[in-house]
Amino acid sequence: MAREKKRRARGRRSPFAAAALIGAGLLLTGGVYAGASAAMASTDTQTAAKAELTVEDGEKLFTANCATCHGVDLQGTSEGPSLVGVGELAVEFQVATGRMPLQMQGPQAPQKAPQFTQDQIEAMAAYVQSVAPGPTYPEDWVLTGEANPENSADEADISHGAELFRINCAMCHNVAAAGGALTEGKYAPALTSTSALHIYAAMVTGPQNMPVFGDMNLSTEDKRDIIAALVYQQDAVQVGGFTLGSLGPVSEGLFVWIFGIGALVALTVWITAKSN
Repeated sequence: MAREKKRRARGRRSPFAAAALIGAGLLLTGGVYAGASAAMASTDTQTAAKAELTVEDGEKLFTANCATCHGVDLQGTSEGPSLVGVGELAVEFQVATGRMPLQMQGPQAPQKAPQFTQDQIEAMAAYVQSVAPGPTYPEDWVLTGEANPENSADEADISHGAELFRINCAMCHNVAAAGGALTEGKYAPALTSTSALHIYAAMVTGPQNMPVFGDMNLSTEDKRDIIAALVYQQDAVQVGGFTLGSLGPVSEGLFVWIFGIGALVALTVWITAKSN
C-alpha cells in the first residue's frame, strides 16, 4: 500500500503545471499572430508603395507635409517661399535629395536621406506642376548623352562638357567637382555621386545658392555635355595612387612640402643627434 501511495504521489502533476502550459500556449499563439500580422502589414505597405500614385495622392501628401511652410495654395508663408512657377523638376530635386522637408533653419539646406518614396515624391511634384507649372523633366537624350533627335549626328562631347564645367561651375564646385566653401556658412556640394537628373535640375532650377542656367547661358546640348562629363568623371577609375583631391600641382606640391621636406628635416635631426 505504501508503495502504491508513493507511485500515486509521484504521478501527480504540480498545481502550477496547468498554468504554465496555458501560458506557453498563449505565448506561442501570440507570437504566431504577431508574426503573421507583421508579414501582412509589410505586404500591404509594399503593395501600397508599388501602387501608382495620382495627383490627388500628391495633393494629400503636400497638404500633410509641405503646406505648413509653403501654404495650401502654394503662395508661401513666413516660414517658406512660394512654389508658384518652380515646377515639378524643382520639387523632385529638393525632396528626393532630402533637402526638403527642411530639418532646421540655417544658411543652407543640407542633403540627407529622403523621407518619402520616389513614387510619393513624383506624385507631389505632379501636383505642384498641375497647380503652378514650371520646369519639367528633360528628354532622355539629355541625361544619357545620346544624340539630339533633331540632329542625329550630334552626340555628347565629354571634353566640351568638361571645358564648360571649368568655365561655368568650377569656381564653386571645384574643378574636380569635389565641392567647395562659399561665404556666410554656405557651400557648393560635391557632384561626385549626383545623378544626371539632379545635375540637370540644379542647372535649370538654381537651388540653394546656385544660379539658373537658362538656354541663353547654356543650351540643352551644352547641359547634356556637362552631364556627360560629370558622369564620366564619376565612373572613371582613379590611377596613380592618392588622388589628393584631384586638384593637380597645388595639392601635390603641398603634400611633397609637408611629408617630403618634413622627412628630410627629421632625417637631418636624427643624423645630427647620432653624430653628437
